[in-house]
Amino acid sequence: MKHLLAAAALAGGLAVAANARAADLHATMHLATPTGPGAEIGTITISQVPSGAMFVTDLKGLPPGPHGFHVHENGSCAPGAANGQPVPAGAAGGHLDPAKTGHHEGPRGHGHLGDLPVLQVAQNGTAKEHVIAPAIKDITQLRGRALMIHAGGDNYSDKPAPLGGGGGRIACGVIE
Repeated sequence: MKHLLAAAALAGGLAVAANARAADLHATMHLATPTGPGAEIGTITISQVPSGAMFVTDLKGLPPGPHGFHVHENGSCAPGAANGQPVPAGAAGGHLDPAKTGHHEGPRGHGHLGDLPVLQVAQNGTAKEHVIAPAIKDITQLRGRALMIHAGGDNYSDKPAPLGGGGGRIACGVIE
C-alpha cells in the first residue's frame, strides 16, 4: 500500500511539473530584415516566477555587447515603413504599454510593461541569459506579442534618444 501511495504522489508531482512547464511561453527568434524575418538565431523561453517574468535566452549570431530587449504590441515580425523607408520588423508596433503610460523607464520603472532588462551578448555572438522583468506579473498577456532585440543598448529613458536609444530592430520573434 505504501508503494502505491508513493507512486500516486510521484505521478501527481510529475503532472504538476509538466503543467507548470506547459504554461511557459516560447519565441523562435529570427534576424529582422527589410524584407521580413531572416535566419533563425535561437529561442527564448518565458516563465512565470515569483519575482516576475523570467526570460531565458538561447541565441547565436548577434553582434556582441548590450542590446535593448522589449516586448512589442503586435504579434508580427513583418517589415513596416517609416518615411517611405522599410523598417525591419516594423509591423510589431511599439513597446507593449497597456496602461498607456507613454514612457520608457526600463523593467523596474513605471513606464512600458514591455521594457525588459538589457540583453548582454558575448563576444562570440551568443546570449545565454536569464533576465527577470519584475513588472510582468502575468505572462499570459504576452502571448501573441512580438519579442524584439535592438541594435544598441538601452539607458531606460526617453532622453537623450527616444526609447532608450536602442536604435534599429535586429531580431524578432512572436511569443507563443
